[in-house]
Amino acid sequence: METTVISYLAGKLNRDLIIAAHQELTREWWENRSKKFASFISQLVIQELKQGDKQAAQRRIQVIENIPVLELNDRVRALAHELMEKKIMPRKAVEDALHIAIATVHGMDFLVTWNCKHIANAEMRHGISIVCYDQGYELPIICTPEELMGG
Repeated sequence: METTVISYLAGKLNRDLIIAAHQELTREWWENRSKKFASFISQLVIQELKQGDKQAAQRRIQVIENIPVLELNDRVRALAHELMEKKIMPRKAVEDALHIAIATVHGMDFLVTWNCKHIANAEMRHGISIVCYDQGYELPIICTPEELMGG
């Protein structure tokens, strides 16, 4: 899971209707579907969740207390570097490249996110997939919680 999922889950209901809908979908997914998957986060997710308002950060950290943490290792950094070097990901999206690389290197089936600008972006997915394949990895399915609601 990427940071936005936890942030939407633990956050106060947003006034923006789209964000509020995403928050509601995230909560529904968490309560009804997340137990059907083995969830993982990374050290990067933890770092990002600790930023900002201290009370909000504390709520976010409580959500992830029992979720295993994937290592941010040299193979992850190398794949993220390739995504940046091949200009698949913009320079300002280093953390997003790392989220993709962490899930990919650790062989996750899914990378669940609400970040549709640089991660769950259909226009970028093909290039990301090619770089991962060229480096010997299979890209996980990148999706939102809504896409994992079941049939």
